[in-house]
This record gives sequence, C-alpha cells and structure tokens, in this order.
Amino acid sequence: MPLAPQQSERVLVLDFGSQYAQLIARRVREQHVYCEIVRHDVSADRIRELAPLGIILSGGPASVYEAGAPRCDPGIFTLGIPVLGICYGMQLACEALGGRVGQAQAREYGRAACTVTSPDPLFAGVPEHTEVWMSHGDQVDSVSADFVPLARTATCPLAAVKHTGLAVYGLQFHPEVTHTPAGATILANFLKSTCGCSGAWRLEDFAASTIAGIREQVGSDRVICGLSGGVDSAVVAALLSRAIGDQLSCILVDNGLLRKNEAAAVIDEFRNHFQSDLHVVPAEDRFLTVLAGITEPQEKRKRIGKTFIECFSDEAAKIKGAKYLAQGTLYPDVIESGAAPDGPAATIKLHHNVGGLPEDLEFELIEPLRDLFKDEVRQLGLQLGLPERIVWRHPFPGPGLAVRCLGEVTKPRLDRLREADAIVLEELERGGLMRKVSQAFAVLLPVQSVGVMGDARTYDDVLAVRAVETEDFMTADWSHLPYEMLARISTRIINEVRGINRVVYDVSSKPPATIEWE
Repeated sequence: MPLAPQQSERVLVLDFGSQYAQLIARRVREQHVYCEIVRHDVSADRIRELAPLGIILSGGPASVYEAGAPRCDPGIFTLGIPVLGICYGMQLACEALGGRVGQAQAREYGRAACTVTSPDPLFAGVPEHTEVWMSHGDQVDSVSADFVPLARTATCPLAAVKHTGLAVYGLQFHPEVTHTPAGATILANFLKSTCGCSGAWRLEDFAASTIAGIREQVGSDRVICGLSGGVDSAVVAALLSRAIGDQLSCILVDNGLLRKNEAAAVIDEFRNHFQSDLHVVPAEDRFLTVLAGITEPQEKRKRIGKTFIECFSDEAAKIKGAKYLAQGTLYPDVIESGAAPDGPAATIKLHHNVGGLPEDLEFELIEPLRDLFKDEVRQLGLQLGLPERIVWRHPFPGPGLAVRCLGEVTKPRLDRLREADAIVLEELERGGLMRKVSQAFAVLLPVQSVGVMGDARTYDDVLAVRAVETEDFMTADWSHLPYEMLARISTRIINEVRGINRVVYDVSSKPPATIEWE
C-alpha cells in the first residue's frame, strides 16, 4: 500500500541495494516531503508519469565498472528533474555523464574531515570544514568538463560535485546517517532549494490516506490481524479498527516464545482498547516441536514464520468471511530481508513478516506500516490514541525469544531466558531509562562457564545483556548503562534465575553488528 496515493509533491529514491536506502527515505520525510522507494531500473517514462520533484540515487555494494552492476535508465538525467547521487549513486551518475570511476587508492570507511571548496546552494549553512561519513572502496577518478567539484577530503578530491548544465549533484559521503552532522542540512537544501519542495507533508496525511485506502481495499470483507505484544501489531490493529470497525478479527498466537506475562497483557490491553473479535491460539507445543534440534538462525525464522501462518490459517478457517491478513511489516524489516526478491539488496536476516510465507497463502496481505520506521510508527500510535505504555514498549522480534535463545530452543531454556529478560526490563524501568534506551533484552548463549555458588562448583549458562540507543534502528550505538544498574541486573539474574552463573554486556554497535544476535 503506497504511503499516500495522491501526492502533489514527491521525491523518488532509486534503490541500488544500499542498506541505507530506507534511511534516505526517512530523512526525506523528516523534511516533511513525501518519498517513495522504487527499483533502480525504473524507466524514465515511468518516472515522468510519477512526476517527482526530485530523484535520489542510493548507495550500493556493487562497483559500477563490473559486469552486471545495477544501473539506472540514463534518460532520467535529462528529464529536467533534479538528481542527487549518493556514494554508488554519485559514481553511476558521473560515469553516465562522461566521468570515470575506479578503485580508491585509500578506501574510506567511517568519519572523514571534509572541506567545502566551492560555494553552492547545496551547502548553504554548512561549515567550510565539516565531518562526513564515508563508506566506499571506489570513487570518481575524473569527471567531464561539465562537472565542477564542490567538496573534498584528504583522500577523495571529488567528495561532492555538480553538473553545470543539468540539475545533477553527487555526494561520495552519506548525508543520511547521523554521523554526518550537516547531512540533514544538505538534504534539506537539495529538497527545498533545488527541487522546490514545500515541506508540507505530515504523518497525519499517512494515517488519513491509509485508513481510506484500507476501507476501499477491504470493502465488506473481514480482516485478520495478528497481535504479538509489540507496538507494530498494536498500531496496525488501531488503524484497522479505525478503518473497518467490527470487520476486524484479531488472533493472538501464544507460541511460547513471548516475553514474561506477554499473552495476558495483550489480552487485557485488547479488551481495553479495541472492540473487535479476539481469538487466542495456544500453540506452544506446536512451535517447540518444529524448533526441536534446530540451531541455524535463518532456519529458525523460516520454521517460525511457516508455523505462524499455519496457525493463522487453522484459526481463520473458523472465521467467516476472512479474506485479508494484516501484518506489521516495517521499512527495516523489508530492507534487512533483501527488499524485492530480485532486487540488488543483500539479505541480512529473514523476518517472518516478509520471509518464509507459503506460495499458496490463502489471504491477501495488508501491510499498512511497510513504509514507516519505528519512530514514525510510535508517532502514529499516539495520533491514533494508543496509551504511551503500548506505544513506547521496546521492540520485540516476530520470531520472539527463539532468536534470543541461541542454539537449540527448548522450554527450559526459554523459561530461563524469559525470567532473565524480565529482570533486565524491570531494572531499566526502576532506573527511569526505559525511554532513553531504545531496545534492551537478554540473550541466552549456547555457552557454559565454570562458576562457584556457595561452596559448590557450577557449570551453567552464560547470558548476554543487550541495550542500544538509536533513532531509526538502521544504525545503533550500545547504551552506556550505569555500572550500578549493570551490577544489579547481573546479581539478580545469577541469584534469581537457576542455571545462569555468568552475565556479560554487549558493547557492539550496528553496524557492524545487528541489534538482535540472530
């Protein structure tokens, strides 16, 4: 479902496989400009039909000089629509317009000092000396005489360029990441000064158009929505409830992989906030059976996704007139699952919302949050009247505790993990850090270590605690929790959860790590 079917202003992001393509779109929407992501090979004729005010070419993992590298229709550069190429997108644009791209003598990954060498509206309000985030092994070696350089770094003489005859810009660095402090200013300059966007789009427009779109799509049919305990499914249910009222049936699959007391809390919240049909499916044994002996993370996700859909199908057979299945798929889910199956993005992990669905799925999918990031989903939840305790609940993966229980998933290990995870969240709540920390949880490792309890030797499980801070969940830094809090968490887990004798803290950022361990 498109973000807003009728838009007088829009910007298109052509996706060349960058893990940051959705992040670019998010940054554009932060400037209150409607944005859509499209395939890299969309035709110039199709772009002309969509009539965007601007085009952004994303980064990507390929090299433009390699055979089979993703390319765009060169006709987009002569449509009269401003184009901004980022990293791979810049290299592609410069090559298409007479330049040459090669391997950089010194690859740049991370922060770099950048100097603005020529005044231009693109860099209005940007300091002459600024910091940027680089992530490239190739760079533009030379450009045609129609290009002028705008900025440079110590190892990249053409860190930013502009075509003199066409509205085409190129940035070798990534303005969309928070590690480029002036990135938002640069994007705003492109959108408003170069493209002429008014910045009038608001998330409220999304809610109104999505509710109207759901009503039109569903008609008099019934929709099934899965409740998981997370904010995503709660917001989807709120949207559907607002759109179709009593045509909504919600199903909670109690798969035995939920957090402590999660099922009971979901049922209670549902009765308080929705007036729809609720079905609870007890399925713990079914999930544990299909997960028995399975340790490979992707296989876990596939099996959970398949079983999840089977449970839905079994229960849906009892619901008359059910035609649609609503899911809380988000932007990061889509990009980390490789986006379109034939697209250029690499798969990081499978999400049960977007991977592993059977080909003979009996429902038509409704994914109203597919174009949103987590923070936008929370804003939408508040606009729809959901209470803050639901909206600000920490994210929980679709496959549940199975992907936080590394190694084989068994009931004893899940119960151990569930108790430890509850302690982590209780201590964060007690310390007033639930809103500051974006996501926190426990991970049970398939590792045992020697310990001493009383006068006895133990050989028990190791548990990792993960806490991160992030704006968009595409990049994240580990949370610097107070030592005293970490000490309380460790002491409580070791004393209160039988079978764990060692607690470690994860200090990895994303990237290179992911937030979840599996």
